[in-house]
Amino acid sequence: MTKVILIEDDEDTANDICAELKDYGYAVDWESDGIVGLERAKHGGADILIVDRMLPGMDGLTVIDTLRREQVRAPVLVISALSAVNDRVRGLRAGGDDYLTKPFAILELVARVEALLRRPADMSTRVIRVGPLELDLLERSACRGDREIELLPREFKLLEYMMRHSEQLLTRGMLFEEVWKYKFVPDSNLVDVHMGRLRRKIDNPGEAPMISNVRGEGFVLRAPD
Repeated sequence: MTKVILIEDDEDTANDICAELKDYGYAVDWESDGIVGLERAKHGGADILIVDRMLPGMDGLTVIDTLRREQVRAPVLVISALSAVNDRVRGLRAGGDDYLTKPFAILELVARVEALLRRPADMSTRVIRVGPLELDLLERSACRGDREIELLPREFKLLEYMMRHSEQLLTRGMLFEEVWKYKFVPDSNLVDVHMGRLRRKIDNPGEAPMISNVRGEGFVLRAPD
């Protein structure tokens, strides 16, 4: 059984996460204190760690940094109410493999856990790759093969979300909620405008297209055949 160690000081959030993960067949150990959680993570044999940033005893980033220095290589999902780019970068630089901003849907957390467990153990935590497309989360840079791609901040965020969910149909509603943080679907062509600009940057003439428009449904990003 896949073992998860959760370090989260909010009891309600922890209970929700534990209940959902257990429903999916995971074994979950929960600690609410950073120092105790660090010791559990060092010796608990976890397959994956979920660590809140703001913890009593020791903050989450120090926990993660200490684990990496002691060669604990289990993937780490950082969860936090801090959503600024700098906060996310700090979480990844500390050794986190993914960063999920509160409040989040529990099903998305489960999907992130599943995705991290599918990653090869030696995969770089700072870079996302889909086929020839590469996104560096720390440098905030993108390239397709040898071609550098200049992205505006919103385009970068949109592409990051699509690459994390490659091969999946992403509806406009999902993109509004996850990229723009809207809790409703506005009567707007905002997604289509941004997607059009992004597609022109990702798919140059002569290159196999990577972003497809599924008429009436949404968009899919996939590696070219």
